[in-house]
Amino acid sequence: MKTLAIIQARMGSTRLPNKVLLDLNGKSVLERVIERVQKSDYIDEVIVATTIAKHDLAIVKLCAEKNIRVFCGSEDDVLDRYYQCAKLLSPDYVIRITADCPLIDSEIIDLVISTHLNSGSDYTSNTLHPTYPDGLDVEIMKFSVLEEAWMKAILASQREHVTQYIIHNDAYVKSSVVNDIDYGNERWTLDTENDYRFIKCVYDNLYVKNPEFRMKNVLDILNEHPDFRSINNDSSRNEGLIKSLKNDKVVDVKNHTMKMS
Repeated sequence: MKTLAIIQARMGSTRLPNKVLLDLNGKSVLERVIERVQKSDYIDEVIVATTIAKHDLAIVKLCAEKNIRVFCGSEDDVLDRYYQCAKLLSPDYVIRITADCPLIDSEIIDLVISTHLNSGSDYTSNTLHPTYPDGLDVEIMKFSVLEEAWMKAILASQREHVTQYIIHNDAYVKSSVVNDIDYGNERWTLDTENDYRFIKCVYDNLYVKNPEFRMKNVLDILNEHPDFRSINNDSSRNEGLIKSLKNDKVVDVKNHTMKMS
């Protein structure tokens, strides 16, 4: 059995360009995500999946300097990027992590993975019924299911957002990991300048004393400094996905290139 974590990363964010290379206590956001994912007890390998766009060469350069495996694929067809990346390494399971989650918690990653392995499901996540903070999102799927999605997904939203075809297909067995307390309204992800200010506050208060801080430690800090939550409460969850669904189209996936029909 081989579990592969693929961290998708790009420089071309419209709301916060170059966000994955912003500094967090002396390292880039992307490095923080990688080091936190690598703490997982279940993941055999971590690879960054970026794009062939010129501006993403900075990500390739960083990964090369830090001895992190990196794959370059389609800029728009993220599902194709994931599949082509995973296919090279022949895993049994693929874990999807995004590079805008520098507060990701390896204990939660392992809870999602162990739930998946014990259930025998095709797909497992803590996002089907979001009770964890936005920014602690973890998805795992069988490689065979990812491959099938790659072959059959025809909507632009399904190609841009890797697991949409799987999530909305009743043919797959899906498992959901939910927390005892609902923190689904907490926003810990990085999409805007205010998100960056919020995450910097968390790191400034936690990292030096406890570099491997967990979700519980972040919640403790937020209870001590309730004003932190107001820093980035001007954004809502899944704005990118909502926009994609609103403007959805069938795409031509012959040869798996993104061409609007």
